[in-house]
Amino acid sequence: MPVVVVLSTFPNEAKAAEIGTVLVDERLCACMNIVPQIRSIYRYKDARCDEPETLAIMKTTRERAEQLIARLVALHPYEVPEAVVLPVDGGHAAYLDWVLTCSR
Repeated sequence: MPVVVVLSTFPNEAKAAEIGTVLVDERLCACMNIVPQIRSIYRYKDARCDEPETLAIMKTTRERAEQLIARLVALHPYEVPEAVVLPVDGGHAAYLDWVLTCSR
């Protein structure tokens, strides 16, 4: 399947929307869903952190994923932003076709 999902977290909803607008306008992803106010517990620089964050779920093509990640990292305020690519094994054909069309 040529469609993938890319996950990333942001410090807040406004920053996610700002970067999502750029990524969609540049056709690096078909869309970004923004899930406000998640709680992330993680280890960074040998310290345990517990922070509110915003989750972004981006749909793109396998072909565009590396370009999307490079642009995401360039725009992101975090020193080490999350960028995880998940394969899509199936779904609604019309929706998947739309993702392919919008990410070209």
